[in-house]
Amino acid sequence: MQPALNISKLHKTYTASKGTASKIALNGVDLQVRRGSIFGLLGPNGAGKSTLINILAGLVRKSSGTVQIWGWDQDVNPRQSRAAIGVMPQELNLDPFFSPAAALETQAGLYGVARADRQTAEILEIVGLADKANAYARTLSGGMRRRLLLAKALVHNPHVLVLDEPTAGVDIELRQMLWENVRMLNRERGMTVILTTHYLEEAEEMCDEIAIIDNGQKIAQDSTTNLLDQLDGRVMVVQPSAAPTSIPTLPNITVEHRTDGSLAFAYQARQTSADQVIDAVRQSGIGIADIRTEQARLEDVFLALTAKRPIK
Repeated sequence: MQPALNISKLHKTYTASKGTASKIALNGVDLQVRRGSIFGLLGPNGAGKSTLINILAGLVRKSSGTVQIWGWDQDVNPRQSRAAIGVMPQELNLDPFFSPAAALETQAGLYGVARADRQTAEILEIVGLADKANAYARTLSGGMRRRLLLAKALVHNPHVLVLDEPTAGVDIELRQMLWENVRMLNRERGMTVILTTHYLEEAEEMCDEIAIIDNGQKIAQDSTTNLLDQLDGRVMVVQPSAAPTSIPTLPNITVEHRTDGSLAFAYQARQTSADQVIDAVRQSGIGIADIRTEQARLEDVFLALTAKRPIK
């Protein structure tokens, strides 16, 4: 089966203009996204994420390379490739004098969706705007406008949905509603979702696979689980059954006495097993009332990769 998105040797250089030098935004990016996945595209500001998304949406011309969306080559079949993708942009670009229903009807017309095939009412129901169908867009709250952007991206029932910073500046309730909708679209319609976000905990929770780009280049791509496993550091938190008279000194293990009375034992999984940590704690005469482990977070992997620090 062909991937939902297949990018090969993608380059984009913005030419020099008045007083500014030319800028390489993308430098030979290779990227494949599996069909039916929820895929995270992460990177620091200026890494090239927005340029890549705008190329996918047909808003920016690439300098070289190939882009295939749902098997359609952008250069050979531009109409089909654009019809296969829907983009929810980061910026609010709504006509303030259109109602949500009118905005969706207009968007569907631009994509050539026949009137009989339009799903305006259903889409508004999905994004929670059914009761605002005929209100002016300018009267909608910021969160409602973001939901309308998602609705516009769905009017032509795309195979691939790109969400560019969809939860930036929105409240917790809207964020939860958005992710419920995304999971439903992925589960029930088989829609492939590509997500960019600076909220790394969202990417860790939502995404099956993640790619990280920096300075216009892809520096990592793997399943979320495998990326997290790259960091070898582990922390075992022990709640002593009684206050220890002293904090033990253990080889290859650092110990932190936390304010809640627990002891956090940090170790490298390649050097020390969890069993060895527990045995060392017991040999130190510390009774164990409770125990838990803390795994690496996606934020730790992201910072290690983008800061060019070696992963330990």
